[in-house]
Amino acid sequence: MTGASTDSRPPESASPPPLGSRLTGPTASLDRRVHAWRTDLADIALRDRIVAPHYAEAVPMQVMVASAMLRGHPSGSAPAVSELLYGESFNVVDISGGWAWGWCGHDRYVGYVAAASLTPIRAVVTHRIIAGSAPVFSAPDIKSPVAVSLPMGALAAAAAADNDRFLAAAGGFIHRRHLAPIGETGSDPVAVAQMFSGAPYLWGGRTRAGIDCSGLVQMALMAYGIACPRDSDQQRESVGRAVTAGAAQRGDLVFFPGHVGLMADSDNLLHANAFWMTTLTEPLADVIDRLRADHAEPVLAVRRL
Repeated sequence: MTGASTDSRPPESASPPPLGSRLTGPTASLDRRVHAWRTDLADIALRDRIVAPHYAEAVPMQVMVASAMLRGHPSGSAPAVSELLYGESFNVVDISGGWAWGWCGHDRYVGYVAAASLTPIRAVVTHRIIAGSAPVFSAPDIKSPVAVSLPMGALAAAAAADNDRFLAAAGGFIHRRHLAPIGETGSDPVAVAQMFSGAPYLWGGRTRAGIDCSGLVQMALMAYGIACPRDSDQQRESVGRAVTAGAAQRGDLVFFPGHVGLMADSDNLLHANAFWMTTLTEPLADVIDRLRADHAEPVLAVRRL
């Protein structure tokens, strides 16, 4: 981490295979961020590419808490690599010592999540939270106690309630204005990203309680209906099409070493960053100037959706 506005994640795609397993076949290396394999175990889907002591078939489960951090190691003190939201799926390859190891359903990111935060999938999700935070009321009444608040992007299986202003979901009742049907997407990812303005910077975060740069981009694009990988280097390789840096416009993604943001307009960048430790909009030129101390060419790419 430098003193500039980056939140660099170390590249892992070239990591050597762990002891006890080895790669086979035409693939020389696998990105362990999106392929579940470790010294003692691998996802059975990789059996034709990795020789491992044991294989297991991933079992889909679902997050049952408002949010749960995904960690790089099975410990609450291990660095977070991402965050799972209520209703999102997690494909479990192994559970041991209270930690579930596997990969996220929405982006295939591999890590460990507390097993107590998961439950078997019981119902198909029908709606997505579109408010910055949605209270789940104990009754279909805005004056009733709030059991929990769900973050933007959380998923729920919702059904009609006696009060037509609410839907029964997440063990309580959520106001219809805070929900949108799955498949109903927004028209402007920048507007979604702006709802996170003021959210503190948090490595691995994906909510208004804390978010990082690539998490902000992922949440904005997912609300827009675009599948988006987790890390900025993955996003740079797969999202949108390349455009000339000098022609950036609202909605374009600007990539730096270990960092990414969205253009709020032709001059200003909206990003979650470790320099200000918050999510804000500032002149793109200022971001570039800060990064020049460490990078001769701060802008790696500009991608248009």
